[in-house]
Parts: sequence; structure tokens; C-alpha cells
Amino acid sequence: MRSCRFIRTDGSPCRSAPIRGEDYCFWHSPAHAEEADEARRLGGLRRRKERTVAGAYEFQGLATVADIRRLLEVAVIDTLSLENSVARSRTLAYLGQTALKCLETGELEERLALLEAAVKSRDLSPASDFDFDLDLDEDHDPKELMP
Repeated sequence: MRSCRFIRTDGSPCRSAPIRGEDYCFWHSPAHAEEADEARRLGGLRRRKERTVAGAYEFQGLATVADIRRLLEVAVIDTLSLENSVARSRTLAYLGQTALKCLETGELEERLALLEAAVKSRDLSPASDFDFDLDLDEDHDPKELMP
């Protein structure tokens, strides 16, 4: 497979696939320089907007149950501020169902963490209560030991 012929300032080649019929990828093609510059500009604007919005809503991402709860809270508050309508009611019902599932998942996560901590903290002795030797003489019948 061919790659872009552009050589970076550190001497390493660009590994992107070239545009069909050209020697360079979109980002390094002289014919697409203006488009690539505009794409870079828009990408920068989007990242700045993302940080601003995330900060305004105190949104950290979707990595934890707490993060998802925060997103649901924002959605519910915004939906509650809308004018009353059937669509608003449906959205609130859906958000309520989603919140219940999130709460259930969070509760299970907490319970599992407690169980794991309990198992790890248990003093595991090398011998179990069920590990014992029956000194059976060859004279005894094993049936005698059964109730």
C-alpha cells in the first residue's frame, strides 16, 4: 500500500494514504491546502467549544456512573425548562427510565466493590474447615461412618 510522500521536519515520512491519483494525503496535498487549513481551523474551534460547554455543565465524560448521572441531570433540567408538551413528557419519561437503569447499575457496582473488598480482606487460612483426614483403618468399613 502506498503512503503520502510528505516528509516531516524530523525526517520521518507521513504514513497516511494518498488521495487517489495523487502522491500526497489530504493534509499535505498542495491542491487541497486551503481545505486542509479550514478543516484545522474548524477542528480547533470545535475543541474550544467542547471545553467551554463541558466546563459550563461540569461534564467530565461518560467513563463512570457518576459522569452519566451528571449528564442525565443536565438533560432533565434542560427538558424541564421547556414548555409543556407531549414530546417533553415523553423525553422526561425516557430520561426517568434511563436514570433508573443508571441507579441500578451504580448500586450493583457498589455492591460488587464491597463483595470484592470483603473477599480480599478475608484471612484465608491454608486449611479449610472441610479439609480433614479420616484415619480409616483397613479394619473399618466406610459404611460405618455414614449416618
